[in-house]
Amino acid sequence: MTDKLNCDVSIVIPVYNEEENLPDLVARVGEAMQGSGFSFELICIDDGSRDRSAHVLRDLAAQTPWLHPLYLMRNYGQTAALQAGFDAVTGRYTVTLDGDLQNDPLDIPELIRTLENRPDISMISGWRKERQDAALNRKLPSMLANRLISWATGVQLHDYGCALKAYRTELVRRIRLYGELHRFIPVLAAEAGAKIIEVPVRHHARTKGQSKYGIDRTFRVVLDLLLMKFMLRYLHRPLHAFGGVGLWMLVPGVGMLGYLTLLKITGESIGGRPLLLLGIMMVLMGAQLIAMGLLGEILIRIYHEPEGRDQYRLREPPDRI
Repeated sequence: MTDKLNCDVSIVIPVYNEEENLPDLVARVGEAMQGSGFSFELICIDDGSRDRSAHVLRDLAAQTPWLHPLYLMRNYGQTAALQAGFDAVTGRYTVTLDGDLQNDPLDIPELIRTLENRPDISMISGWRKERQDAALNRKLPSMLANRLISWATGVQLHDYGCALKAYRTELVRRIRLYGELHRFIPVLAAEAGAKIIEVPVRHHARTKGQSKYGIDRTFRVVLDLLLMKFMLRYLHRPLHAFGGVGLWMLVPGVGMLGYLTLLKITGESIGGRPLLLLGIMMVLMGAQLIAMGLLGEILIRIYHEPEGRDQYRLREPPDRI
């Protein structure tokens, strides 16, 4: 990751099998930015495309000085491609958008001006208010995912899936992406202390290439959301998560076994009672969960203490009223 700032705006675009869109994409970014008054760079990350996207990027970069392609060894996914771009940015501001030309590069200068005029804002998330997609294939799963994420995380946005977002670069360098967490960037940013606003942006129907999204991604969101919920609430106190569930199982289990022990003392047979198996199972599972929580606490301390990683971040004092 570079710490040197060479321009005003770094535009990061992951690319996967977009050879038909790339020439128009680069041209439209240039048209939007060259008259904006902002110096800029365009970082296109080829995510192991199977078509000629890498070759097209190479040829375009040879004649476009502000285009800086990156080529991943294989298809790592959108999250890894975004992180590769974030690691390479040199601008004061960072903007992301998709490579399918559904986002409009003409929106970028206005987003940057908003960041410049609002020093209290760290991130602007685009809202495809008039989305130009098929209702079943794209709109329905997106609507379900957006509502689910907002309900679970408390970060209220209409459109988590809009790739067009603008950040102050210092925020980009405070968050790390892995897995498929690209759709949760606003949540990660909020956890890092960022103030986020959402603004409507233009959206166009795809005219070239093939969409990589479908309703199956809604189910993946549910799994990723479980991870995000755990990270937000229990990352630094795993014993509260595992130990809490463990106690809910251990205490009733001990009560069941205690009750059966009293019956045994009075001479009753308890060997054929289902309650005996249930009590043993709950005690064992509860003890295992508590042990997992204790192990998690040890791992968190190993993570933070050797290199002195902070568990908090300071901010500037508030302005005088």
